[in-house]
Amino acid sequence: MLNQRENIVTYLKNLRNEIISEFEKFESENRFQRTPWTYSQGDGGGEISLLRGAVFEKAAVNWSGISGSHFPMNDASGPFFATGISLITHMKNPHAPTVHFNLRYIETDTKQWFGGGYDLTPMGFPYDEDTQHFHKTAQTCLDQFSTTLYPEFSKNAKEYFYIPHRKKERGVGGIFFDHWNTGNFPNDCSMWQHIGNTFMDAVLPIYSLRTSQTYTDEQKQEQLKRRAHYVEFNLLYDRGTKFGFQSGGNPEAILCSMPPLAAW
Repeated sequence: MLNQRENIVTYLKNLRNEIISEFEKFESENRFQRTPWTYSQGDGGGEISLLRGAVFEKAAVNWSGISGSHFPMNDASGPFFATGISLITHMKNPHAPTVHFNLRYIETDTKQWFGGGYDLTPMGFPYDEDTQHFHKTAQTCLDQFSTTLYPEFSKNAKEYFYIPHRKKERGVGGIFFDHWNTGNFPNDCSMWQHIGNTFMDAVLPIYSLRTSQTYTDEQKQEQLKRRAHYVEFNLLYDRGTKFGFQSGGNPEAILCSMPPLAAW
């Protein structure tokens, strides 16, 4: 079990480093600043990697690995170990969508599971070709394991990333899954890692196209209004935010998903 954890943590940290390296290629001068933190209610901690740049107005690629005596949510109990990476981008250019990505692995005394996914949120300016590329990448990834997975995970994303008080989805969807354990750990882990390995294929072509588009002040203001909806979802409904606070996680790491500017 210990080697299993170590392998998963190593994979997550390596993936985090690869993503940071690719994102920094868009920036001529700005780089991610890394800040470690220690878990106050058990063992472990994490590292915040935060970029404020000319292309990425704000981007966070965080890793954590914590263990404690009491699982903080009501879907399990007892001692636990949880590790994952969580990513969010808020782009300077309103034509470049926000993207969210998360991979997590959790163990308790009685069960273990994988979760995560990625989703796309245009901030007022959706492009059909971007949406199709993003979803096609996810489908191609999952079809290698089963053709039933993409329809299921895509449906999960539609239901999960829904803002009830706005009566709309947060963005244009993606894939989402949680509590994933088929009884075949190697296959489950392979699928989970393959999702992580294909995330950059889903988003980099979009950013290569959209970050250089011209935009107006009016379009920037529309972006800020749409960011407000993102804030509302993350603070009111997001499970990761709730887990982070209920488990005694680092508030700065948890709230990295908040945009640098928003308007109501």
